[in-house]
Amino acid sequence: MNSKRVWFKPSYDLAMSALELAELIRRRQPCVVLTGAGVSTESGIPDFRSRTGLWARFDPLEYASLEAFRRDPRKVWSFYKPRIAVLTEAEPNPAHRALAELERLGLVEAIVTQNIDLLHERAGSRNVVEVHGSIRTATCPACGERQPLERVTELLEGADAPACPACGEILKPDVVFFGELLPADAIDRATELARTARLLLVVGSALEVYPVAGLPLETIAAGGELAVVNRGPTALDDRAALRIDGAAGEVLPQVAAALAGY
Repeated sequence: MNSKRVWFKPSYDLAMSALELAELIRRRQPCVVLTGAGVSTESGIPDFRSRTGLWARFDPLEYASLEAFRRDPRKVWSFYKPRIAVLTEAEPNPAHRALAELERLGLVEAIVTQNIDLLHERAGSRNVVEVHGSIRTATCPACGERQPLERVTELLEGADAPACPACGEILKPDVVFFGELLPADAIDRATELARTARLLLVVGSALEVYPVAGLPLETIAAGGELAVVNRGPTALDDRAALRIDGAAGEVLPQVAAALAGY
């Protein structure tokens, strides 16, 4: 553990916490943001690892692994078909919009996200690194044909799984499954951003899934600082310069408002 003072902010002090985070972002540039499932739960998208998350109801090795898809792609799509419907109907929440505004103000260099829901992009963020892929496309494992989300949605109408228009095989969503490597370009870019950031702001992640959970350590090793906005503890709370226990949709708009005139 390092000797830095760690500030734990209870929910009743969120306004002051937001001001402290705004000052930290202002002073520690460039700032890179790392987001996890917690930033999208306020848009009605279930998380994975909480007691009520998706993995409490579905075995990820049965429904979200590369081996499971190869063995029974229709079973995997029985999980993904309703989930894609939820993801496409979800709207960006105040946290997504606040991060887009901070990018517009030149105070967030990039967003590295573990989420596959496209909500950062839809909120207006432009420099988004999707380390776990996204629902933007699905690809045929047989012939390599790639289809956009709109076409995949059409193919799912009246079907339990989308068949490739070119060869008839079942398309695979372009998200990272268990047992599958992260996109090399994305994780390389994320690591580069983490190493050059003077502040890495983690939002809505408990920092449990590697290698992405190791990105804050890259920042700290290079002399940068870590700030965390998350409901509940994270694996690196003792390394954070500022830790806010609260909802991203409540904290981040206050941060953006405080920095609007910067």
